[in-house]
Amino acid sequence: MPLADQIKLTQHNVYILPTGPGLMLVATLVTLLIASINYQLSLGYVLTFSLAGSALVGMFMAHNTLRGLVMDLGSPTAQFAGSPVAMDIRLHNPDKSVRYALILAIKQSQKSKNTLVKTELCTDVPAQGSCSLQLTFTTQQRGLQRLPSVTIETRYPLGSVKVWAYWRPAAQVMIYPRPEANPPPLPLSTDMVSAENRHAEQAQNSADWGAIRSYRRGDPLKQVIWKKAAKADQSGDALVVRIAQPNAQKELYLDINQTGTLSTEARISRLCAWVLEAQAQGLSYGLRLPGLDISPAAGLTQQRRCLEALALC
Repeated sequence: MPLADQIKLTQHNVYILPTGPGLMLVATLVTLLIASINYQLSLGYVLTFSLAGSALVGMFMAHNTLRGLVMDLGSPTAQFAGSPVAMDIRLHNPDKSVRYALILAIKQSQKSKNTLVKTELCTDVPAQGSCSLQLTFTTQQRGLQRLPSVTIETRYPLGSVKVWAYWRPAAQVMIYPRPEANPPPLPLSTDMVSAENRHAEQAQNSADWGAIRSYRRGDPLKQVIWKKAAKADQSGDALVVRIAQPNAQKELYLDINQTGTLSTEARISRLCAWVLEAQAQGLSYGLRLPGLDISPAAGLTQQRRCLEALALC
């Protein structure tokens, strides 16, 4: 089955099989038919063919419940490993009849428990309308992950047949590494110390001053605005000095070599936690990985770049 983010269910991709109750119904009909033939029971014929006709109509209705339905997928949002990933699925019904009892399900294997976990939701789709529902799954594997296959089925109206279809979404979701639960404080690298020194030096020597205030005893004379000094003497105003605006941002480089001798995944988890912490503190930070160097910057875009680099490294 090809990968697609939208699928229309037709007779080519909708399957049908009898259920357990459906097989029992067939056995009952066969028994009734044989008995009616042997004993020449007119009412037996009526009952047998009435039930058989109802079963055929039910089979047709069940198949028609899925046929013509359109399913599409919303863009999945990146998540951390171990967190639920939501799949937003929309169902569109172009027909004038309501589609009842649709069950959407995804199956996910858990390698740690060697089990298969199934998540399913049931919904109705109004006539010439649509509905949305959200299936969730979790994964422990970081990186760009493919979404699980979706199964849609119905047994409406009699439950004698099961009608289903498979859907393999083409979209992928970015799974960030799981951040370390209790990481050590952010590393104060030499780059950061140098940046702080530069900021202090700029505060003293930079000509790019940010504000003006009245002169106070002890202010350096070089900060006095001498051009205004003459006017100040004539008008009797106080001297004014320029003051520098301290740079509130600090640049921080997060290097994988700062994470010690942990395993590879533990080091990546620690870097992930540091990226989140640096972003929470409003720092300007960069990231160094083997073969990759992300320059320091601040903001959510920088956080996303760093987390994606950690997910794909």
